[in-house]
Amino acid sequence: MRKWFERCEKIDFDDESFCGYFFAEVSALAYLDWEQANPHIKALGFDDHKFLDVDGAQCHIFYDDNDIVVAFRGTEPKQWSDVKADLLALKRKSSSEGRVHLGFLREINKLWDYITDELDDKPDHQIWVCGHSLGGAMATLCAYRLRDSVPILYTYGSPRVGSSMFVDSCDVEHHRYRNNNDIVPTVPLWMMGFRHHGELHYINYYGNIRALTFWQKFKDSIRGRCKALTKFQLFDGVYDHNITEGYADNLMKHVN
Repeated sequence: MRKWFERCEKIDFDDESFCGYFFAEVSALAYLDWEQANPHIKALGFDDHKFLDVDGAQCHIFYDDNDIVVAFRGTEPKQWSDVKADLLALKRKSSSEGRVHLGFLREINKLWDYITDELDDKPDHQIWVCGHSLGGAMATLCAYRLRDSVPILYTYGSPRVGSSMFVDSCDVEHHRYRNNNDIVPTVPLWMMGFRHHGELHYINYYGNIRALTFWQKFKDSIRGRCKALTKFQLFDGVYDHNITEGYADNLMKHVN
């Protein structure tokens, strides 16, 4: 794990470009266990750190006097519980309006009581929720359930989570990042009734944030695939999903 925290001279949650980068790095950090992640979190000034691991569903919770961060781990291909969660693309009624992805719902339910135990003691903290891939989907469901506490949500390469009714009822500030040809945000399929939530920040082929028009996406798609072929990479949509090289490194360029 690179010493990414050394790039952060100070944490400025009022700077949106910094937050976009910072929570991408935190979402990468979420793939580590407590022992690996704790030194990095302490270096950022967060002395209180909890790691939750319930039947393969994992998240880190850390906080200081003002802010609390909940970071969910994304898909680990070797974790059967993660693969099963991704594949269970059935919509089920939950505590939300509308319906949500059954696999993602089951994963957040494993952790939910432990998360609320941690947050209930800190009613005055600003809550930040983040995650990459499956972690982004879990983060979205978590933020929805915490909506009365006004959390702020950052997700990266997140799949679609729920129905249009769920999306319409999810009144949460959500910054959703998609990197060029990242394939994960295209599933589950739109024709299956799944929709995206949040304000889209699209990262184009050059690492710039642009509006995702049809023409912009077409150009970037061709550029990305052609570049991948020159490097003998046949699955550009998979490489673009990488949280470090695909998201954090690109977003670091936008930090003032």
